[in-house]
Amino acid sequence: MGEKKRITIKDIANVLKISPAAVSKALHDDSRISAKTKAAVKRVAKELNYQPNHLASALRKGKSNLVGVIVPKTNSNFFSSVVENMESVLNKAGYNIIITQSNESFEKECRNIDTLLFTQVDGIIASMANETVDLSHYEKIKSKGIPLILFDRGENDLNVDYIGIDDYQSSHMIVEHLISKGCKRIAHIGGFRRTRIYNNRIRGYIDAIHKHHLPQDDVLLIESNLDLEDGRIKMKELLALDHPPDAVYVASDYAALGALQVLNEQHIKVPEEICLVGFGNEPFTSLVSPTITTVSQHSKQIGKIAAETFLKRINTKNWKPKLDKNILKSELIVRDSSNRDLSIKSS
Repeated sequence: MGEKKRITIKDIANVLKISPAAVSKALHDDSRISAKTKAAVKRVAKELNYQPNHLASALRKGKSNLVGVIVPKTNSNFFSSVVENMESVLNKAGYNIIITQSNESFEKECRNIDTLLFTQVDGIIASMANETVDLSHYEKIKSKGIPLILFDRGENDLNVDYIGIDDYQSSHMIVEHLISKGCKRIAHIGGFRRTRIYNNRIRGYIDAIHKHHLPQDDVLLIESNLDLEDGRIKMKELLALDHPPDAVYVASDYAALGALQVLNEQHIKVPEEICLVGFGNEPFTSLVSPTITTVSQHSKQIGKIAAETFLKRINTKNWKPKLDKNILKSELIVRDSSNRDLSIKSS
């Protein structure tokens, strides 16, 4: 069976015995076209199931009113909140977004970028995949003169606009909170050092340990994928040590949930025996037992600022101002998993 023919403006024009130019103007509500002709064009377009060729239109106009968005995963409340607030700002300005997901894969991220560039998007707003080290596919975006804004995860080497939190300060804050709760042997289940935000969190953890003259034990610093299963695996490894930690700071709420599951299964009291802190303020952190102390990354503000930064770039031609580096201060949300009462702490 042959492929169904795509209906074009010319097909509508042939039915109505008018020019393709008149059809195009009617579809765009041009004031030079009568209301009667507009109604006839729209009726025939509907009958023929005409779908506008946005790519061809973008090529003609040099503008698609589309913004490409790349996120590592869509099932994260943080990323979904960022996208929701980004879209709200962009929609009001007449733009629609195309959301792509890398699933933390470098290869998929490269394919996503190629697809967005082929679609003639007016800009790309992205958070990098964990696997990404080679930045040439992002350099490709810049070479085409298309605005590129990074959020949450980005690399300084790209020299583009960036919006995120102070990951170093956030990590430092978490460790100091745990120390204030009497913890002296603090483990960190972090991301991979090759990713800037996780490297900054690791540095913040190490510097806070040194600042308070606690011993740095390399077996307590673990790099991981930071998913739920990894949280379970790494927590079991920490508990199997000759000297297990009395606190665990996890750089992701999903991995923190996995760690909490293991602690509950092994009947280890949280926070009396081990304090636990996550990162990201996912909704489930306030619903599990015990509730999980975590960090708010201000997703709403990040989404809005990223969209506003794109609009500033796209609306001012030939303007090359100082790059925007919006670094927001995070907020520690203290809940049951780390809120240890020192007066009744287990010996």
